[in-house]
Amino acid sequence: MEIADKVRALRNSEVRETVEKRLSEFEKKNSMASKEWFSELCFCILTANSKAETAIKIQEEIGAEGFCSYTCDSIRDVIFSNKHRFHNNKSRFIFCAREYADIKPKIKSLVKESGIQGAREWLVKNIKGLGYKEASHFLRNIGYTDVSILDRHILNLMKEASLIDSVPKSLNRKIYLEIEQKFLGLANGLKMSASELDLYMWYLKTGKVLK
Repeated sequence: MEIADKVRALRNSEVRETVEKRLSEFEKKNSMASKEWFSELCFCILTANSKAETAIKIQEEIGAEGFCSYTCDSIRDVIFSNKHRFHNNKSRFIFCAREYADIKPKIKSLVKESGIQGAREWLVKNIKGLGYKEASHFLRNIGYTDVSILDRHILNLMKEASLIDSVPKSLNRKIYLEIEQKFLGLANGLKMSASELDLYMWYLKTGKVLK
């Protein structure tokens, strides 16, 4: 079965309700306070080269207020106690990111001036710990639907579907944008947003619908 057919089959199954619920959560996040956006930014820093499940636990434990007020050592200790990778680096990245704790007006302004791609470029350039994947993840989680989160699950599935020849060892800007165009082409063909396709493809590889 082709990847498009697999996604269509999921869209016609009970998984659709879970996917639509998650998409609704992302949309609601767009109208929330800036500290909630900053919490999502910290979550996405935590997900880099690490499991999303433990990143979710850490985010719930620290909370939006904690990401803004905990000491760097306290953040590190929570990350470490959850057996999450790179506790030293990630605690430092989160602590340094507080320069942009009031991030909502900045992102809103960037999107208005230079579109979602411009906002993503700013995030990659200015927030330590964010690459294109993590910056895209953050933007998706705060309600922007047209960027691709090219994690290992999505890349592996794209290779299996012959959308790409191989999974790259690293994703620089040029490679990321080239693969993203193929992902967006699939989404357009299915008449769905990149966010919706991402959730279905992630489910195909993991059996889960996470954020």
